[in-house]
Amino acid sequence: MNNVKLIYVYDPMCSWCWGYRPTWQTLQNELKGIVDTEYRLGGLAPDSDAPMPEEMQLFLQQTWQKISNYLGSEFNFDFWKKCQPRRSTYPACRAALIARDHGLEQQMYFAIQQAYYLQAQNPSETAALSSIANSLGIDKAKFKQDLHSIEFKNRLEQEIRTARALPINGFPSLVLAINGQHFPVPVDYEHWQASYQAIRQLIAKHRAD
Repeated sequence: MNNVKLIYVYDPMCSWCWGYRPTWQTLQNELKGIVDTEYRLGGLAPDSDAPMPEEMQLFLQQTWQKISNYLGSEFNFDFWKKCQPRRSTYPACRAALIARDHGLEQQMYFAIQQAYYLQAQNPSETAALSSIANSLGIDKAKFKQDLHSIEFKNRLEQEIRTARALPINGFPSLVLAINGQHFPVPVDYEHWQASYQAIRQLIAKHRAD
């Protein structure tokens, strides 16, 4: 088919994206040779130096536990003792954008998730993100400069506007783009088959049209 792609809309610090990861990996493998995937950042929370309110901390801890119970996802709850949480995910989003320019967006995404959910590191902090970038072979000094640059702040804001104009419902979201039209794809956190079948049916329908 001409001009068909699957858009995956995410935030590196979205806990439901972490829970969905195994199913998403399987879905991507099953779709190889059928449709290409494009990653797009949706952005959960703007830059902020303010400590996260206790009510939000409690809510997120409960969300982690809910996801763990539901999907079996691993979470290191030491994060809430070792780190000073901030409701700020845009720095991690910009880190993913910088990595995209190096062809390393998916690697950065996964490394941020591992640092946050398994290693009790805080991806709202420049130091944590710089360390991850360095581990991926990205120049640390240049990365820190880019992370706070107007260029990457503007690029992220533009990407967020584009992503939120799509037919999405939170993160993660899947959207199938066919010849300039956008169709929401159901996300089943446990079973890849539901999204797979929906994608195949949409492609078949529009091929027939």
